[in-house]
Amino acid sequence: MRPLSHRRPTVVSVLDVGSSKVTCLIARLSPRAPDKVLPGRTHDLAVLGYGMQRARGMKSGTVIDLDEAEQSIRLAVDAAERMAGLTIESLILNITAGRPRSEVFRASVDVAGLEVDEADIQRVLSAGGSHSVTDDRSLVHSLPIGYALDGSRGIRDPRGMLGKKLAVDMHVVTADTAPIRNLELAVNRCHLEVETIVATPYASGLSTLVDDEADLGVALVDMGGGTTSMAVFADGAFCHVDAVAIGGHHVTMDIARGLSTRLADAERIKTLHGTALAASSDDHEIIGVPAVGEDTHDIVNVPRGALTRIIRPRIEETLELVRDRLAASGFAGRVGRRVVLTGGASQLTGLVEVARRILGRNVRLGRPLGIAGLPQAAKGPAYAAAVGLLIYPQVAQIEQFDQRRSRRLMTGTGGRIAKIGQWLRDSW
Repeated sequence: MRPLSHRRPTVVSVLDVGSSKVTCLIARLSPRAPDKVLPGRTHDLAVLGYGMQRARGMKSGTVIDLDEAEQSIRLAVDAAERMAGLTIESLILNITAGRPRSEVFRASVDVAGLEVDEADIQRVLSAGGSHSVTDDRSLVHSLPIGYALDGSRGIRDPRGMLGKKLAVDMHVVTADTAPIRNLELAVNRCHLEVETIVATPYASGLSTLVDDEADLGVALVDMGGGTTSMAVFADGAFCHVDAVAIGGHHVTMDIARGLSTRLADAERIKTLHGTALAASSDDHEIIGVPAVGEDTHDIVNVPRGALTRIIRPRIEETLELVRDRLAASGFAGRVGRRVVLTGGASQLTGLVEVARRILGRNVRLGRPLGIAGLPQAAKGPAYAAAVGLLIYPQVAQIEQFDQRRSRRLMTGTGGRIAKIGQWLRDSW
């Protein structure tokens, strides 16, 4: 990404394409005064436009119908543009599908006993960024998570320090290429360019975690409609990602099958009456369930306890998978006893209590923090990823990037000269 200006406001547009909804946000990022700059928050955010549509043509974060996915994206972007009163050409996109995978490795360069400067930082990051990626996997993130100077580890910023060998621990996130390309193609068909792609749990962590949590170690679990993704933050850095293809829509499907009702009715019943915790009064409380059939007015009365007995096994299965994946990652010790749940499916009544029991850790519900102009409907956990995408440009400079591309973007033209050159070549 082109670095944010620290002198004038910048307009940023983002697109959160999930399994259940498509959200587009347009915001103005205004530089903060030097005495008000915080880690990861160098700008103030004010939302200018907002658009949301029900996701079509998507399943578990993957495009399954290109035309329907394109239509959902068009409608969401159009609504945001109308509210903001401007037209966007590019946006930041998130990705949940593609079996995201983490890898941590070390790269080092010699600095000959001199002071470490910006050029040395770029050299060691370039050495780490050249790590091989297979043909069927695409690079999503390449992040430094810690520096070492002559074997002394845990250095956050080595600039100005003396040493002979500078090393960096890199966290590389890759994903399957095909789902990324198909999602990008759906966006391109709307005559929009993708500036960069961000892993969904990383974006959610940027908007919901406080500094102390990220420093001490925390696992963030984003429970979406079709997938549940997980990110681990430790020592202030994003150091692990994983995902399972189970989400809130699977609970809705279970309810629709178990109570023999339509998906739309199952979703409404889950929202109004669903809970992951059983209560003694559940078998005495009756819920009206519209039956599937020709007579749409046919209502079947079932006890609320029957609904809970359908929901609870799926929630427990999902949380047990998260627990097992966290244990297998090797970062369970770094997380300590802190877990943050976010995403639309995390709003189910009783979910936090069940998560505390299964994960054996302190669990809280994460909501977007420190954003002005958000409508009331977008202040909940379901919009954590979309808001995190607005925050991402403020931390994007730590990512490893291509030097040639960055020099072109730093000309201040935003790549327009290159686009004109490309247009001339295509015209001839």
